[in-house]
Amino acid sequence: MTALHSSRGREGLLEAGDCLRLLLVEDDAADAFLFEELLKESEPDVDITVARTLAEALLLLTPGIQCIIVDLSLPDADGLHVLRQVLARTPQTAVLVLTGLADAHMGVAAVAAGAQDYLVKQDVDGALLTRAIRYAIERKRADESEKQLVEARVVSQENARLERGLLPVPILHDTGLGHLTRYRPGRARALLGGDFYDTVELADGTVHGVIGDVSGHGADEASLGVRLRMAWRTLVLAGHTGGALLETLDTVLVHERWSEEIFTTLCMFELPPDRRSARIWRAGHPRPLVFDPAGVRPLPDGPCGPALGLLPGLDWPVTEIGLGDSWALMLYTDGLIEGMIGRGNERLDLAGLLELAAKAWRDGERDGTLVDGLIAEAERLNGDVLSDDLAVLLLTRDDRR
Repeated sequence: MTALHSSRGREGLLEAGDCLRLLLVEDDAADAFLFEELLKESEPDVDITVARTLAEALLLLTPGIQCIIVDLSLPDADGLHVLRQVLARTPQTAVLVLTGLADAHMGVAAVAAGAQDYLVKQDVDGALLTRAIRYAIERKRADESEKQLVEARVVSQENARLERGLLPVPILHDTGLGHLTRYRPGRARALLGGDFYDTVELADGTVHGVIGDVSGHGADEASLGVRLRMAWRTLVLAGHTGGALLETLDTVLVHERWSEEIFTTLCMFELPPDRRSARIWRAGHPRPLVFDPAGVRPLPDGPCGPALGLLPGLDWPVTEIGLGDSWALMLYTDGLIEGMIGRGNERLDLAGLLELAAKAWRDGERDGTLVDGLIAEAERLNGDVLSDDLAVLLLTRDDRR
């Protein structure tokens, strides 16, 4: 076909050393030959496979082909039916459509139907051909990237909606109690981690609270944390408490976990209706902090039971503390205290947190200002955001308000 003519221009399709693989679907042998000659003049290393019919082309389509150049007039099919068959078989591959002067409008329709571009045979030369193929491949890559980005955004929005629905809403009716939580998963772009917390007030006025930390990081740990929290709430509402509750929760963990190496640390409290004392159980969990007019102190370093899932059958002893009229009780997971403090491998730990909390309390920081300030200071000392899951539960009572 004499309308196909050569050009002295040379434009590389790929980086040096790469080999471009094309499938040419053209039933006219002369046109196919001239097409190959034009392309190889500009791209000597190109690998061209020629198919004479649509049926033959569909058999030759392989994942390694980067661009398909297809004539829309073939012996066994014509028009947009050809394009639709090709796109259905290999939707990730760039497609260039060949048309004649008389049916150039078909090229526009083909682009609307999913082709990356079209060429009028009578106008093709070597330089134009190489540019069109290169742009078609890059355009397809851009289209696929955009499609994946949109799909990822939709999935992310659905996951965020699901995760928000799994975060607890406290059951708390006592307006004399302040209740504040902070939650930050260690996983990037996640709303839910393996840490969990909950607060429930029963009909008799007793307030129960819990904070826990599933070992490991990831979606599986987040799922297990949600199941443990829901089991804890159900048990509390059913009237269970103390060591018996923890024993049942331990059984739930053993049956729900996917590996015997998975365990969960946990701290649980029970606040009677007069709010002047608290009973606290710990299962391998960091000691909470108590704030009152005299200052800040950690829970006494008394007996602590094992983390759930480690040593079934052991007891979880209770620690009873006096609170007085005005106080704050802060429970947290170890994500808050395991950050570095800039001196070798030294971590913040309980002693460092206690020092930060005492200063903040003396400076008059309370409620959200207190908790957010402690997190911010822990991150400043760490030199970066804290990488572990982090949860904080702050319960306060102040009769002077």
